[in-house]
Amino acid sequence: MGGFSWIHWVVVLVVVILIFGTKKLRNLGGDIGAAIRNFKTSVKEESEAKPDQPAADADNKQIPPSGRVIDVEASTKDKSKS
Repeated sequence: MGGFSWIHWVVVLVVVILIFGTKKLRNLGGDIGAAIRNFKTSVKEESEAKPDQPAADADNKQIPPSGRVIDVEASTKDKSKS
């Protein structure tokens, strides 16, 4: 009950080809290839455009501590009416 041998994979491949046909498998392969190509192009364009744009962290600047400490205690107000 170990892994599949190469004979099992050949049988699975033959069954898949019989069910879907070579044309559908070729179209599927082309669609997957086009999707990967588009993804790589998008990633490349994004990485090229990034240095030209200002950093997104510029709006989220950290405010340096002012040396003041505000100590507060939170409590809840009882809203029940009698």
